Amino acid sequence: MEPTGRSTKRMRPAPPDIHQSTPGPAETTDLEATTAGRTQHPPPGAGRDGGEGSPDRISDLPDAVLGEIIFLLPTKDGARTQALASRWRHFWRASPLNLDCRGLSGNFPGAILSAHGGPVHRLCLPSLLLQYRADVAGTWLRSPSLDKLQELEFYLELPITYRFSFSRLQLLQPPPASIFRFSSTLRVATISQCHLPDNTVETLQFPLLKKLALVEVKISEGLLQSIITSGCPALESLLLRTSFDIRGLRINSPILKSIGVHSRFVELIIQDAPSLERLLCLRMDMRMRVSVISAPRLATLGYISQDSPDSKIMFGSTVIQRLCVVSLTMVVRTVKILAVHMNFNLDMVIELMKCFVCLEKLYMKIQTDSPAGTNFWRHKHRNFITSQDIRLKTLVLGHYRGIQAQVNFVTFFILNAKLLESIRLEVDSRDYNDGFFAEQCRMLQMEKRVSRGAQLCVTTGSHNDVSSTVDLSDLDLVDPFTCRC
Repeated sequence: MEPTGRSTKRMRPAPPDIHQSTPGPAETTDLEATTAGRTQHPPPGAGRDGGEGSPDRISDLPDAVLGEIIFLLPTKDGARTQALASRWRHFWRASPLNLDCRGLSGNFPGAILSAHGGPVHRLCLPSLLLQYRADVAGTWLRSPSLDKLQELEFYLELPITYRFSFSRLQLLQPPPASIFRFSSTLRVATISQCHLPDNTVETLQFPLLKKLALVEVKISEGLLQSIITSGCPALESLLLRTSFDIRGLRINSPILKSIGVHSRFVELIIQDAPSLERLLCLRMDMRMRVSVISAPRLATLGYISQDSPDSKIMFGSTVIQRLCVVSLTMVVRTVKILAVHMNFNLDMVIELMKCFVCLEKLYMKIQTDSPAGTNFWRHKHRNFITSQDIRLKTLVLGHYRGIQAQVNFVTFFILNAKLLESIRLEVDSRDYNDGFFAEQCRMLQMEKRVSRGAQLCVTTGSHNDVSSTVDLSDLDLVDPFTCRC
């Protein structure tokens, strides 16, 4: 920051419609028996043990590569590779197990642990086990196969709903003690729908843990602070979703890189976070005050919303409230990616660009019924155009309808952003047709674009809505908002 101058797995969505303009023989176990009677469709030549077909090049891969392939497959598919060829039969048991219980019923996970017999690298269990079948969860977690477990996830089987979460607050139970036996090996953990009492502070020591998500967890501010500062000294990513009993959090961490907050916080203070790169405040209507005192590498920020009158974000003495720059005493040069929830207000966006002077990507979630002004800019923002270096490369707008105020908004960047590379307009499927695309190209004056390499993309898809679907994998992404459809 410098003094101011002039200067649980997701459903894959259906592919969007897009218009784009460019410039130019082993003993059979109970588990193996589940594949019996099913028609197998191995890849060409997979039957190396005889039969016709092209050469089995996959089986010629090194053992380590085949083991990695099996590890990355869904649990059931990994087990079924034993039926492909004799070359494959020992790999499933020899490979570290990736046991994801989504879609598995009853005691089948226990049967898999018994049949595999080898080490388990990753274990995903439904969080309801912690509340209603804690004895079963404890038995599975004590299995010797899990002695070197590196990833543990208790996933939600139903979406988070705030209306019911608070009524369940008193029903949350502590997790089984066996969950803490992985302290010396665990690197990734998602803990959901349980109560972490303060007396667990001595057992919550995970020296190798790099990623932690707490989802619908009752935990005190003191215990959470202890986890961040001393319990998990290697922690790089922290996700808090609907965590109870927390009104504020102060971050002091030399290695934390990503923070995602989707909870009813009142205050989040980034006091000293020299490695922090991504700050995702994901409840767009929450009344949170965020104060960034020291985060010299912060590059990704979102969502900032104009919905809540009490929401506020501060960088030193620079204050942004409801997306209005109330006080601009210091500019923020580190932020390159910004996601906001607002209407098509060009005046407000220009004020934000005066604050985030090195902004390269802007994502805007638009309310479908948001009011729009005129967004006239040629005279009003003449000084900004002549004095400011607009570095924006990517502009993504949701709920675009092509009305004049929106056209004026987009045209400002087409005619003035010299480094612009792409504009993505996300429209309703009812508006999507060849005529609409051609009309928008004309109205937006694409032929006059100041950046000759800029591309216009009109699509019915939407950019990644991490505000409702965020998980730990999103926190690893340099740009968690980009479309991955």
